[in-house]
Amino acid sequence: MPYLDVGTENTGGIGLYYEDHGEGRPIVLIHGWPLSGASWERQLLPLLEAGYRVITYDRRGFGESDRPAIGYDYDTLADDLNLLMTELDLRDAVLVGFSMGTGEVARYLGTYGSWRVDRAVFIATIPPFLLQTNDNPEGVDGAVFDDIRRAIINDRPAYLTRFFENFYNLDVWQGSRISEEVVRLSWDVAASASPIGTLACVATWLTDFRDDLARIDVPVLIIHGEEDRVMPIKATGDRLHKALDDSRYVVVKDAPHGLCWTHADEVNRALLEFLGECAPPVNLPLTASQ
Repeated sequence: MPYLDVGTENTGGIGLYYEDHGEGRPIVLIHGWPLSGASWERQLLPLLEAGYRVITYDRRGFGESDRPAIGYDYDTLADDLNLLMTELDLRDAVLVGFSMGTGEVARYLGTYGSWRVDRAVFIATIPPFLLQTNDNPEGVDGAVFDDIRRAIINDRPAYLTRFFENFYNLDVWQGSRISEEVVRLSWDVAASASPIGTLACVATWLTDFRDDLARIDVPVLIIHGEEDRVMPIKATGDRLHKALDDSRYVVVKDAPHGLCWTHADEVNRALLEFLGECAPPVNLPLTASQ
């Protein structure tokens, strides 16, 4: 299994587990909280069959990656992504983030620019700025996140059960678009993640990405579920579309937050159509500044 060294904590290294499949233009899939790269199961095969090289990785603390007690902030997480992009020497890549992974996409582009990136996709987005403040009245009350942190501290496994009820809108879709077994698999992956990382990531959701968005200079696709109970569409997807001039917005009717599984056909159709508009890859030599 391939691992990428992204740092150290005391006497131990911090390795990110990643998978690199196929050939063609690289598509980097960045998963949401509290899952892993395996959550892209229903996107992986369609992308490979369409002729793309597909890279998934597990965020530090999640999946098969190491579980440090440090580094759960978007500056560090974007640094981790940059190390992956550099190590694999990815060019003309497409960054595809889901939920918390959209923060890595925004912060990476805001920090490192787009010279390795052709375009970006935000699915069930966190940006532009989730927290309600005086200059961000459309955001979510901070008390909501305090309650989440308390629930995780008090009984993380029980919280995860409640979380996935709203992640997939199980009262609507269980038994039709999602099985009990998939929900159980999601819970198993989430429960096996670092308790420290699971808790620490909640604070990152309150990151202000508005300056990062101002630096994005590639075409963007935004996909959001109309009935997202985790990242309310009016506070996230609607506002991100308004913030990005060169963006296309696909609202998936009746879809929940976890639409990459429940509405995989709709997500894949929008994603492949957007990818099909990419210009042919251009392999330019690196310059000293790059």
